[in-house]
Amino acid sequence: MQDIDQSKIRMEKAIVNLDEEFNTIRVGRANPHVLDRITVNYYGTPTPLQQVGNISVPEPRMLLIQPWDASLIKEIEKALNASELGIHPTSDGKVVRLVFPELTEEKRKETSKEVKKKGEAAKVAIRNIRRDMMDALKKQKKESEITEDDQKNLEEKLQKMTDEFIKKVDQRVEAKTKEVMSV
Repeated sequence: MQDIDQSKIRMEKAIVNLDEEFNTIRVGRANPHVLDRITVNYYGTPTPLQQVGNISVPEPRMLLIQPWDASLIKEIEKALNASELGIHPTSDGKVVRLVFPELTEEKRKETSKEVKKKGEAAKVAIRNIRRDMMDALKKQKKESEITEDDQKNLEEKLQKMTDEFIKKVDQRVEAKTKEVMSV
């Protein structure tokens, strides 16, 4: 029984991971989470961008990064240019500005395909968790730790849980795709 609970926890982590992945996807407006995976060389140590300055959204399509140490401006610009964001930063020596351009129809379609890919990866992860649990149940049955009826009941419960999580992924993919495609 606790194995099923472990599977549920692992499936929930797959959903949380998907949400984090979706936060890093750029949609026409500024979202500080697109910077979550960007690290800055802070005196020789790769440090998350959020830990070296204040990130704010002064306008719907602009992020403002105000480092606590002004000497980091060049390092922040270098990290942003090296990232996959595709946005070039501008700075005035005190703050770094990231202006998000309006997404073209082609870019929106490309991004929605990326959303679907990430959703599919999450589904695969959830199905792999189910498969691992099914194998464990078969092993327990083989070693006479559980009865055949218990095995069937647990497999049904596991399948229902898997279906629920797949449905959650589909809902998230649909919502994110709608967000990406809206102008």
